[in-house]
Amino acid sequence: MKVFHISAECYPVAKTGGLGDVVGALPKYQNLLGIQAAVIMPWYDKPFVRDHKFEKVYESEFKQGSQFYSFAILKETTNILGFEIYLVKIPGLLDRTEIYSYPDESNQFIAFQHALLKWISDQNIAPDLFHCHDHHSGLVPFFIENAEEFKSLKGIPTLATIHNAQYQGWMGWQQAILMPSFDSNKWGLLDWDKNINPLASLIKCCWAYNAVSTGYLKELFKEANGLESLFFSEKEKGYGIINGIDEEIWNPETDPFLHKNYSVRTVITGKKSNKKALCESYGLDLELPLLAFIGRFALEKGADLLPGFVQELAQKFTGKINFIVLGSGDIHIQEALTHLREKGNTAVIIGYNEKLSHQIYASADYLIMPSRVEPCGLNQLYAMRYGTIPIVRSIGGLKDTVTDLSKNKANGIVFEEVSLRNMVQAIKRGLKLYEESKVFNKLQRENMKLDYSWKSSTMKYIQLYENLINRL
Repeated sequence: MKVFHISAECYPVAKTGGLGDVVGALPKYQNLLGIQAAVIMPWYDKPFVRDHKFEKVYESEFKQGSQFYSFAILKETTNILGFEIYLVKIPGLLDRTEIYSYPDESNQFIAFQHALLKWISDQNIAPDLFHCHDHHSGLVPFFIENAEEFKSLKGIPTLATIHNAQYQGWMGWQQAILMPSFDSNKWGLLDWDKNINPLASLIKCCWAYNAVSTGYLKELFKEANGLESLFFSEKEKGYGIINGIDEEIWNPETDPFLHKNYSVRTVITGKKSNKKALCESYGLDLELPLLAFIGRFALEKGADLLPGFVQELAQKFTGKINFIVLGSGDIHIQEALTHLREKGNTAVIIGYNEKLSHQIYASADYLIMPSRVEPCGLNQLYAMRYGTIPIVRSIGGLKDTVTDLSKNKANGIVFEEVSLRNMVQAIKRGLKLYEESKVFNKLQRENMKLDYSWKSSTMKYIQLYENLINRL
């Protein structure tokens, strides 16, 4: 079975969050089980691309509106990631440093999808299935069924994975001129609320879709940034499959980023050694419990509450807890947090830093995730793998993976609604647990033994692939 994963991100080539982690792991585990899974993504001027060898396997050109673009498909030559990876390079569009936030982003992703389908079609490559991730590949199912240029691909099954329905790739209808020529009678498959909506088109046109947790699938019917009725109307082709974590990368026993590696047996001394190094680097108190936040500074992550939360910690928990923040995003949140760096026992690091994130997971006692929206959440899974207790809001994948201390098979602290009050109450419970060192250490060990690897989830994806292919 040959499957193409189509995505804007793939770790370690380029990532901003969970999408990159998933696309960097799932194909590897699929290949281990005999699936010929490959990734197609845009070319970015990133260290991985500069440091590895790529060969040009195809080049051509296409017309976007009134402009012609040349493009090349580049393949990594060593299979270092455990799967084939292809980069689409388009001078003037897909040859930049960052993944998102350019003013012509919609043009970029239209061109990305046009170019990759032209390559596959022209070369008579016949995948058994296209696996499309989020809105950046949302036009693929529509194009292969309704664009004359890609008629050779018509009928190939498509699966859509929804990592985050908040982002939909909206664009005005004037952008339609940039697309490959398509059957104009099918314009409704692109439309949502009088705009072209790639995520809506993906859900309408794909053979099946899945959310990255069962909880998030149910939430999409009630909260999907305007697409609730669409997800509900298409619910018969919807599935929930929880993400896994790549245990080759996220393994405290072998992680090269750590100050000291450790196992379930040595978790107490191992985490203390890592915590000591981190505290010395950022002026924190080794003797106090260490709370961490790692992620994007966005409303959906509850990051707007962090500045007030830091002040609450300083006022109500002076000399009782350390807090370290690693992330970037909303400029107002960044500025507010930067001004609070001088608060006692608080460290704020602005930016994305993969190495430091691993070190924080290995050092922290608690990780807080006050998310308003969390389709799956990987951070809580990484935390538990490293013996760090998650403190989470009950939503989406967090609800599916973290069980409160008050219940059987507890593995964390859970609060219901996003508010400073609830966050502070959760911290009080965490401090009380920390004082009961034997109970706390037992919970650390039990969490490290939990299996959130890709093994189970990979099998569910393969079964879904087989069901779709067998419908032909």
